[in-house]
Amino acid sequence: MLLTAARNGKSLIRNRAIAMLAYFRGISSAHISSFLKISRRTVFLFAKDFRNGGTKELLTRKPRKDKKVNNESIKSAVFSLLHSPPAEHGINRTTWRLDDLRRILKEEFNTLINRASISMIIKGAGWTWRHARVVLTSNDPEYRTKLESIKKILSQLEPNEAFFSIDEYGPFAIKRRGGVKRVGPGDQYVIPQWQKSKGWLILTAAIELSRNRVTHFFSRKKNTAEMIKMADLLRDKYRGLKTLYFSWDAASWHISKELAAHLDSLNEKAEEEGFPLIKMATLPTGAQFYNVIESVFSGMARAIIHNSDYPSPGAAIEAIDRYFEQRNEYFATHPKRAGDKIWGMERVPSHFAEDQNCKDPAYQFPY
Repeated sequence: MLLTAARNGKSLIRNRAIAMLAYFRGISSAHISSFLKISRRTVFLFAKDFRNGGTKELLTRKPRKDKKVNNESIKSAVFSLLHSPPAEHGINRTTWRLDDLRRILKEEFNTLINRASISMIIKGAGWTWRHARVVLTSNDPEYRTKLESIKKILSQLEPNEAFFSIDEYGPFAIKRRGGVKRVGPGDQYVIPQWQKSKGWLILTAAIELSRNRVTHFFSRKKNTAEMIKMADLLRDKYRGLKTLYFSWDAASWHISKELAAHLDSLNEKAEEEGFPLIKMATLPTGAQFYNVIESVFSGMARAIIHNSDYPSPGAAIEAIDRYFEQRNEYFATHPKRAGDKIWGMERVPSHFAEDQNCKDPAYQFPY
């Protein structure tokens, strides 16, 4: 393997292979470093890698931990800025530019980083500038206030309190679905462009962040009545707690006067009847990327909606019910997120963080 790498590898890989062939042949590190134009310390580091992990460890390029593009705090600062509107930082624009990001990182985060490194951080996370301009930016004038309020609630959440991320998935049609899957050699994976729908569904769901459990039901409409139904369901299910926080986006049926009046009436009788208080923690307008349930929807869709061909809405409902039942059972005994389960396909871990994007920016509902 070393001889092959020395003959055919790229320059960096070739140097490592030649250095080790020479080093273990007994040639001095001084001669090796002089011939390959590298330092003696580098030769010794190559030898250390080879002793610890063999040829594979030696020939694997390792990212430099001291590079700014690999610094987690800098990454978090970049994504935090991308999620907030530029106007909040005194920039008279509706979208971010690399120059603006670089300047604000220096002024507000005391971080010196060039344009190329910022671009590498964004691309390395799988984002593009088109995503940031169209989806990943909120223009809510109260963006920071609402965000800080949610972060404060989560930082002070007590064991007898619960925080729910709530939203709807759909409507989506029941028909043969495309996706990505393995096929045999020479096989073509195609689906008809025109199909007759077998029905459609709307999934309404809530995830409790501290316990990582999903509560769901199926709806015929997206309206205030369904939100009232969810509020009553969660109130009964978590009756033994003191306070329930509901977090959802700023859709009209999530912030309607009718819903607010219903929650107020429930809270008036809560202490007397032994129910928890319900408080709302609405997300900033246009900030669906913070809604953690969107990540769960993404994992569910990849696991049982993509590549599916359910014969009826009932079959799809059965599969979705089973999916969430298995997910809840797993997290009841394994609080940590596992990558080898089907819910490892969720976009991000099931917790609220300012630098993560729960909703796939390129996603469109499969009508």
